[in-house]
Amino acid sequence: MANREVKSFCRFCTACCGVTLTLDDNQRITKVVGDKDDLMTQGYACFKGLQAPAALYGEDRILEPLKRQPDGSFAPIDLETALDEIAAKLGETIERHGPAAIGGFRGGGAVLNAGAGDLLHYWLQTLGSPKSFSTTTIDQSAKIIAAGRLGVWEAGKVSLADSDIRLMWGVNPLVSLATSYFDVSNPSKRMKEARARGMKLIVIDPRRTESAKYADVFLQPYPGEDPTLAAGLLRIILSEGWEDAEFCRDHVADLDRLRAAVEPFTPEYVARRAGVSAEDLHRAASLFARETSRGGASTGTGPSMAPHSNLSEHLIETLNVVCGRYLRASEKIANPGVFQARIPRRAQAVSPQRWWESGYKGRIGHYGTLIGEMMTGTMADEILVPGEGQIRCFISHGSNLINTVPDRKKMVRAMRSLDLLVSIEPYMNETARLSDYIIPTKLHYERADLSIYVHEQALLQKPYARYTHPAAPPPAGARVIDDWYFFWSISKRLGMTFTVDGTAFDMTTPPTTDDILAVVGRNIPVPLEELKQAEMGRIFDDEPQIVGPADPQTAGKFETMPADVASELAGIAAEAFEPGVSLSNGQRFTHRLISRRIRDVHNSTGRTIPAVRQRWPFNPAYMSPEELSALGLQSGDRVTINSDAGSIAAIVESDPTVRRGVISMCHGFGGDPDQPDYEREGSSTGELISTDRDLDPINAMPRMSAIPVNIVPA
Repeated sequence: MANREVKSFCRFCTACCGVTLTLDDNQRITKVVGDKDDLMTQGYACFKGLQAPAALYGEDRILEPLKRQPDGSFAPIDLETALDEIAAKLGETIERHGPAAIGGFRGGGAVLNAGAGDLLHYWLQTLGSPKSFSTTTIDQSAKIIAAGRLGVWEAGKVSLADSDIRLMWGVNPLVSLATSYFDVSNPSKRMKEARARGMKLIVIDPRRTESAKYADVFLQPYPGEDPTLAAGLLRIILSEGWEDAEFCRDHVADLDRLRAAVEPFTPEYVARRAGVSAEDLHRAASLFARETSRGGASTGTGPSMAPHSNLSEHLIETLNVVCGRYLRASEKIANPGVFQARIPRRAQAVSPQRWWESGYKGRIGHYGTLIGEMMTGTMADEILVPGEGQIRCFISHGSNLINTVPDRKKMVRAMRSLDLLVSIEPYMNETARLSDYIIPTKLHYERADLSIYVHEQALLQKPYARYTHPAAPPPAGARVIDDWYFFWSISKRLGMTFTVDGTAFDMTTPPTTDDILAVVGRNIPVPLEELKQAEMGRIFDDEPQIVGPADPQTAGKFETMPADVASELAGIAAEAFEPGVSLSNGQRFTHRLISRRIRDVHNSTGRTIPAVRQRWPFNPAYMSPEELSALGLQSGDRVTINSDAGSIAAIVESDPTVRRGVISMCHGFGGDPDQPDYEREGSSTGELISTDRDLDPINAMPRMSAIPVNIVPA
C-alpha cells in the first residue's frame, strides 16, 4: 500500500494550524506540513507542530496505565483495575472528609482538546467540590478582574482588519500565536497585511520583540512599570483633550476621578521611573488617541504576570474606554462566534459586576472565584494547610503543573503530601513522576476533535469551525484512552452522573467522543454530522451580526476609577523607587527577570521532542551584550540568579533585543526537583517565585515576571 495523505489541524496551541499528514503502510504519521488550502492558516505551521511524529512516537510517551510502586518506580496496571483503585480511594476520602477534599487542575493538554477541556471542572461541580483550578488564574486572569471592576462593552472591539492602530502591550503574537483581537491564524501574514494597508502599531515591551520590529513607536520600559506607564499615557490624553468626549459623556461614570488619580504621573515622572523618554511617551499617546481612531490596546502575559497585574490591565483597558475604541451601532461584528450561542450585542456598556465578591470563598486568603474556579496562587496551600476542606486527593489533567505553576518547591511538597495524585497525561513529565497513577490518553491526531472553541471571538477574525476525524490510530499495543472515559468511568463507580455543560449522559453505556463534541458544538449553525462532511471546516459568515442600538433600560456605564483601583494606583505613586535598582521585601536587586516565549515550546509542551531538545536543551538567561560586557561575562558563562524567594542556575546568552537591567528567560523548563541538571533540562523560573507573599488582591496572582533578581557569576 502506498503512503496516503490526510488533512487535519494541529492542537499544540490555540492557532489550530491546518496541516497535511503523510501516513505510511502501518498507519503511522511520518510527515507533517502546513496546508496551503486551509481556510484560516493558509499553510502556516510552526517548528514544534511539524515535529508531531516525534511527539506521537517518542520514547517519553506513556502507552499504558502506570501505578507507583513502594520503591518509587512505576509498573503497568490494567486500566479498569486502576480506575477501581482510584475510585475506591476517592470514595473513602469523600466519606471521611467531604467532597471539598478532592481537587484538580486543568492544563493546556486538557484545554486544547474540545472533547475534554472542561470535563474536570464539570466533574468536580457534580461531585460538589469547589476545588477546581486551571491556568486561567495564573495566566491572564487580570482581564476578568478588569471586566469586573471597569465594565465591558457589549458589542465588542474592532477587528484587526478594520483597525488603523494597534497598541500591543507585553504581548508578542508572532511567537506566542495568541493575543486578543489580533488573529492567531498565520499571525506573521496578518501583521504584514495590516501594515501594508497602513495600520499603525505601538509596541510596549522590555524586549524588542519580533512584533516590535513592525512598530511605528516602540517603548522599552523597565519590567513591572506597566501601571506607571499606563497612568502616564492616560494623563497625557486627558490633559491634551484627546479623549473621545462624546463617548465618555455617554458611557463613563467617573471621568473626573480618573483625571485626579492619574495627575501625579507626569511625563517626567514616568520617564524617570519607567525608563522611557518623555518624548516617546507623548508620541505614543498622540498616535493612539489623536492621529488614529479605530483599533485599541491589548495585553498579554507581560503585564498580566508582573506585579500589580490587575491594576495594569484596568488602566490599559481604560485607554480603550476614554478613546472610545469599541464597535458602534450598525457596525458588523467580524466574529460573532460559532461555538457560543449568539446573543444581542448592543452599543452600550455593561456596568461592573464584581462577580468574585459573592459566592464561595477559599479558606486560604478568603479569595473568591473567577468563572467558577479557585485561584491557582493558593492551590499549594489548599493542599498543605491542615483543616476542614484541605485537599487530600488531586487530579492533574493535561498539565505539568510542577513546571508551570509558580513556587515550584512548595508545589512539589504539596504534590508529595497528597493521599492520592492522579495524572491524566500522555508523557512522563515532572508532575507525572510524582503521581500515584498515570492514565495515558490519545494524542491529537488519534482522536476526533473540533477547532478552537475557547475565546474564539477574540482569537479569530472570522466565525470558523472545523471537525477532524482521527487521522491515525495510537501506536500498536497501546492502552490509551479518550480523556472523557476517565471521568465517565470514575463517575459510574462513585454513583455519579457524568455531565458535560449541563447535559447528563447515560451511565450504563459509555458515550462516544462525537457525543461529547456534539454538546460542545451544539450552537454551531449546522448539525455536527453536516460539519463533519466539510473537510476544511466552514466560515459561517452567511448571517452576519450587526451591533444594535443601546437599550436605555439596560445600558450601564464604565467605572474607570473605583475606590479600590484608586487606592492601588495611589500606592504606586507613593512607592519609593530608584532607577536601576529594584527593592523587594527589604532587599536590593540589580535586575528584573521577565518571562519569554519561544516558538518551539508551548509553556512546557514539546520540550522533550528530540529536535526541540537539540535546539533548546536548557533555557538561557538572555541579557544585553553591553551589560554582559560590563559584568565581565560572555555568552556561555554559567551564573546563579537569586531572588528573595530562591535561586536557579543559568547560562547567559547575549541578546541585543533585551534592555539593560533585564534578564529574559523562558518559563516551563526544569527537570528532577531533587537532582537538577540545568544543561539537560534547564531551570524552573518558578523557583524564584513565592506564593506566600507578593500576591495581587482579588485573584492571588503571583509575581511571575518582573521578578527582582541579582546575578552572580559561577
